[in-house]
Amino acid sequence: MQKKNRVQARFMDNPSITETFADSVHAFSFDGQTMRIEFCTTRLDEPKPQNPQTATQHPICRLVLTPTAALDLFNKLQKLVNVLEQSGVLKREPPPPATVQ
Repeated sequence: MQKKNRVQARFMDNPSITETFADSVHAFSFDGQTMRIEFCTTRLDEPKPQNPQTATQHPICRLVLTPTAALDLFNKLQKLVNVLEQSGVLKREPPPPATVQ
């Protein structure tokens, strides 16, 4: 099996890019060529007396990745989750017991 020649790319920062805040991932999909992730933010509706608080979710970013970039994102997120677990910031929940139907 022959290895592909990979181009070495330097990272060039672009300070003019703004940050986007998301508090949830609404959806993600893979169409065989790209992985799509839709990030959302939750906005509280105006409170109404005697009614429970309601909210709406608004899409704020749709990120489209190649399979290679999606795998890179997964690997980097996994490393971050491991560090957060080791430092006690996150705690992995055990899976619920399987039920027999």
